[in-house]
Amino acid sequence: MGTVIDRVAVTDGGWRTRHSALRLAVRSVRECLHAGERNPHDVDLLINAGVYRDRNLGEPALAALIQQDVDANPEDPHAGAHGTFSFDVANGTCGVLTALQIVDGFLRSHTVGCALVVASDANPGHRMSEDFPFSPAGAALLCDWTEDDYGLGPIRWVSTPDAGESFNATVGLVDGRNVLRFSTSEAKDERFADAAARAVHECLHDSALGLDDFDAIVAAPAQPGFRAALADHLGVPGSRIVVAEDPDMHTASLAAAFERAAGETRRSGNILLVAAGAGITAGAGVYRFPPDQV
Repeated sequence: MGTVIDRVAVTDGGWRTRHSALRLAVRSVRECLHAGERNPHDVDLLINAGVYRDRNLGEPALAALIQQDVDANPEDPHAGAHGTFSFDVANGTCGVLTALQIVDGFLRSHTVGCALVVASDANPGHRMSEDFPFSPAGAALLCDWTEDDYGLGPIRWVSTPDAGESFNATVGLVDGRNVLRFSTSEAKDERFADAAARAVHECLHDSALGLDDFDAIVAAPAQPGFRAALADHLGVPGSRIVVAEDPDMHTASLAAAFERAAGETRRSGNILLVAAGAGITAGAGVYRFPPDQV
């Protein structure tokens, strides 16, 4: 039993969307629902895991704006009618994995039957950011439930607090406007990889599996330094670790890596999902593809 990722859609920022996380998210959702032959009104739960958004707005929840724009039951729910529950989750690069764990809880309890995880980031533009480091990109994952023995397994988390030394982003007033600023240490990749490797080992111990039981290790972030450091910590070739093609993706990175791995999974049908981000927080979980997707 587990949550099955039925469809994934990944979008890159064009000239109309490069400064709008909302437009990137909406485009991803529409493409994902179309590929999955679902209607927006079928969606019971929508979780947004994106972080960097239009004009650095903190409220309202971007999930609610996405729900409105894709027409996923945007009206107030009525007794006996179908509604959509939407909210944001902010956990950086680990956001998609966090959202999948939350979705799994809702689907496992049969509270919902169809869920969407959405992630997008964009430079807020209009001089509202200094040296924005991430590519404009969005992703959506359409999830449902299976009673068979595949899908998402338990996820294990590791936290190594470093007071934001490895990576942090802050918003502060500069000349009367909110400006987004970033700080990154040279040791970031190594510290992220160390936490990620510990999460992997805990996950493998709990699942009674070894690294050889997986077709691929699907990881985020996609930076070459993190990928190399993670491979070193796990004692595997770098080619075993699948990341997003664009190394500068942020919250959509794990979804993009999953999409790449889905087309390459042939042997066991098992992949290991790994994400690490600021905090430092890292998570790892097992995903087993349904037979018809292998």
